[in-house]
Amino acid sequence: MIDGIWWLVILIAIIVILWLVAKSRGAKAGEKHGSAKSKNTVPNDALQKTSALLKQYFPDYQVTRKAKHLLICKHNKKVAMITIDKKIAEGQRRLGEVPVINYHRVPSRAQLATHLQEAE
Repeated sequence: MIDGIWWLVILIAIIVILWLVAKSRGAKAGEKHGSAKSKNTVPNDALQKTSALLKQYFPDYQVTRKAKHLLICKHNKKVAMITIDKKIAEGQRRLGEVPVINYHRVPSRAQLATHLQEAE
């Protein structure tokens, strides 16, 4: 029979081996952990294009980029919030006093002009 001390040695050896395997399979230096972080660090190209469109054709509006939406202000007053999400129905809804405008892709200049006029 194996004495109690040998069971302890075997158990510690197994724990060390499992720890080494886990460490070798973990993220290397410079890589990101987890898929949730890497998804949030990738910028939404459609929001980036919409922001550039707003800055180019509507200079009187201030555009603030958040993680998943654009906040549109005029004279330090919130005018609208723009999101681009295919999971949500396209159109407008309200979040408090601010209208939330959802698009499925980058809007045209005419769409933006119409929705911003309605929002004010």
